[in-house]
Amino acid sequence: MNLIPKISLLLLVILTSCHSSAQTKDNYKKSIDSLLQNTNPKFNGVILIAKNGKTVYSKAEGFANFETKKPLNLDSQFEIMSLTRQITAALVLKEVEQGKIDLNTPIKKYLPNLKQTWADTITVHQLLNHSHGITDLQKPLLFKPGSDFKYGNEGYPILGQILESVSKKNYSELANELFKKLKMNNTFCYSKDSDKNLVTGYISNGNTLEKAENNLISPYKVPSGGLVSTVNDLLIWNNNLHKGKILKPESYKLMTSYTIQSQHNFFGKVKEGYGYGLRIIEKEPIKYFGHTGLGNGFSAVNLYFPDSDVSLIVLENQMPEDSNLFYASEFKIKNILFKSDLLSKS
Repeated sequence: MNLIPKISLLLLVILTSCHSSAQTKDNYKKSIDSLLQNTNPKFNGVILIAKNGKTVYSKAEGFANFETKKPLNLDSQFEIMSLTRQITAALVLKEVEQGKIDLNTPIKKYLPNLKQTWADTITVHQLLNHSHGITDLQKPLLFKPGSDFKYGNEGYPILGQILESVSKKNYSELANELFKKLKMNNTFCYSKDSDKNLVTGYISNGNTLEKAENNLISPYKVPSGGLVSTVNDLLIWNNNLHKGKILKPESYKLMTSYTIQSQHNFFGKVKEGYGYGLRIIEKEPIKYFGHTGLGNGFSAVNLYFPDSDVSLIVLENQMPEDSNLFYASEFKIKNILFKSDLLSKS
């Protein structure tokens, strides 16, 4: 007599539990939605979160151009600034795999026309991980190569020249061949005649926005910070780079290992490892690889959590004047993920 009510009660408990569990797992979505509506400075950009290669959360918030009020969308093209460097690093490692570049050889071998005396001492490896000491091509080195870390914009343009020297192709050709192979159809090297679909970058100061007029990207600097991409294409990049579809295992291990450390506020207050165009974060709650990019009125973050196969990609077409506010929303979104079930192992 009492069997049917007991079964009904059991089913109700199971369904309620499943619903509660689903709500818990999706809480990060509500938290991010709330953050985007209440954060200061106001978020203006695109977010994509993926697990096991599939998008689980995406949002385009704000304008591609504040003057015309053109809205952003998931295929909006942003300058990705220093996120470019992991792509340049992968191109270098592909040449290493073919025997055309040796990581521990002085760069003078590949660029014999370099007149600076340090060309005989700095290696490709040191250019890749910012342990070269170059602050200006015409000035003495800041430190003995390999002995310290100094993040800057001088190493990766030289890597671009080395790539061109050994491959007999220009950097854009090499990059575009890779993008075509990976079907990253909305990613390309910035040039003044190919920016018609690029969103406009802005400098924010409180509640005011000013268009970033002076583009910092010259052809020489493209390998350092001159790629344009979308959140969807950067997910394709993560899915291929971190799953052995671009580099051989030994090359990927080199890229995601480190011999030097540095501190960056987005990644915490202590020094963490720096590989090749990637930071290797081991002292936060969960290990991950990542990098940031900033300039020309753009902010960019790309993080990959290997144990859970989760990507967090955020692109904004605004950057604050106040350096204390750099990556403010991205930092909060990262911390929301740390508290979620999403980063549990796959």
